[in-house]
Amino acid sequence: MPFPEHVQAVVSSLAVLQCLEQEIRTIEGTIREAGQTQPGYALLQTVSGIGPILAGTILLEAGDIRRFPTVGHFASYCRCVGSEHLSHGNRKGAGNTKNGNKYLSWAFIEAAHFAIRYEAVIRSFYQRKQARTHPLVALKTVAHKLARACYYILREQVPFDLHRAFG
Repeated sequence: MPFPEHVQAVVSSLAVLQCLEQEIRTIEGTIREAGQTQPGYALLQTVSGIGPILAGTILLEAGDIRRFPTVGHFASYCRCVGSEHLSHGNRKGAGNTKNGNKYLSWAFIEAAHFAIRYEAVIRSFYQRKQARTHPLVALKTVAHKLARACYYILREQVPFDLHRAFG
């Protein structure tokens, strides 16, 4: 027989959980509404691993894609590339690892996880990369490719082409 205090603690925890779930649904609805007004929202959802929430997050965090002159600048802003200083082939440090947008980094890592899980072409690319390097490096490589694809999708307003990105 459970103590009455334990029962009360569980009931109050469930009430808090239900309140938080309602707030999460409200925030998700706001993100969907804000994202749907953006021109690339539907196009981003054509990317493997990107759904309505990640598409809205990417659009709102990236802002105007024209502010990035090249795809490399966008990938760097998304924290999808390494940050190291080389001098004559020797490594001199790895500064500026916190530069960029941490939410875009998170979004592309999440997209990479889903893409690897549900897309056979991306999964085979990941497995080939993972066989040669560390699994986190392979995951970051998939996220980098997805970030590059999203840059071109937003810049040129074209749908995702899987074989062009991972062919």
